[in-house]
Amino acid sequence: MNRIKTAVIGAGFMGRVHTEGIRRLGNVDIVACCAVSEEEAAAFGKAMGIERTTADYKTILNDPSIQAVHVCTPNALHYPISLDALNAGKAVLCEKPLTLSVQEAQKLVDLAESKKLPNCVNHNLRYYPVVQQIRCMVEKGELGDILVVQGTYSQDWLLYDTDFNWRIEAKDNGPLRAMGDIGSHWMDMIQHLTGLRITRLCADLQIFHKTRKKPKVAIETFAGKTLKPEDYDEVPIDTDDYGAVLIHLGDRCRGAFTVSQVAAGCKNRFQVEVYGTKGGALWNQERPDELWLGERNSPSRLLLKDPALLDREAATYADLPGGHSEGYDDTHKQIYRRFYRKVADPSAPVEYPTFRDGLRGMQLLEKVLESAKKQAWVDTGLAAAAGGD
Repeated sequence: MNRIKTAVIGAGFMGRVHTEGIRRLGNVDIVACCAVSEEEAAAFGKAMGIERTTADYKTILNDPSIQAVHVCTPNALHYPISLDALNAGKAVLCEKPLTLSVQEAQKLVDLAESKKLPNCVNHNLRYYPVVQQIRCMVEKGELGDILVVQGTYSQDWLLYDTDFNWRIEAKDNGPLRAMGDIGSHWMDMIQHLTGLRITRLCADLQIFHKTRKKPKVAIETFAGKTLKPEDYDEVPIDTDDYGAVLIHLGDRCRGAFTVSQVAAGCKNRFQVEVYGTKGGALWNQERPDELWLGERNSPSRLLLKDPALLDREAATYADLPGGHSEGYDDTHKQIYRRFYRKVADPSAPVEYPTFRDGLRGMQLLEKVLESAKKQAWVDTGLAAAAGGD
């Protein structure tokens, strides 16, 4: 087996997730990591067992033995690091959202395609086995013509004004926070499941905490807070805590979704509902192995993840037998496996979201922002059918 050398750029929550996911593949070695400082990089390397550490990602890109990099930094750094990595001839797997603008995303798409380098945006949430079962059912017409979609992505980790993280500040995260961070996942997922594009939308955004208490020391995403009043600075907030969007999907389908990071009690409630002329399906990430299925004239049923009973294609996203849960960590393993298959073999099929998906995500986020400012419906400019992605 030819082993692949890779590096992880970013040492926060997602850097740990990516590192652990890569190591489950078996044929990929993490030979270097990068963080914002030499001290942070060294601490991350020690904790994760990565010998080579640096605060300068370009030293990683200058190493010809490294074939790929994972970009797990704050959003504002996705574009420059991915651009430099592609120019250095590296395959790139980047966290979402891909960039802070459509223009930046388009440049990455064009560069990656011109250099024929594998490129992936980390929409890992597609890769739960029962989520893939919904996609298979839609493709086979088992739900009929899709009429209505709805759902939410709700969290509570920013409920209090003392909750803070780099994602809150537009300079690091971009102008959209809840919508950019988790709304991007919901919009990607619904298009992936239905094979339809979001063609029109009408959005409303809300900042509930007009000011927040920013810690004087860095706080990792999802970390608990035990700081005292004197450890904070009060700062104004310019990114959304909540968003609601009405959508047109394809030519006929209609829908709506909400996103929130101030929904008390919701830890990671990513829920999608798809209703067609024959039946409906509902999935909630907080119960990842369960798929609700309903019909008009039959009792509703709950399908539990079991690869022996799933559609053949959906079963390829499960590695464990029925009764053995597969969750968030496993979705990363599944997407990385498919990405590195392409890194190892350029003739392998593209079975993961690419930078083009990231570009479409940025187009939608910019339209959400435009709609919210206008308080009006806007056209997205996307064709009605999503094709094979």
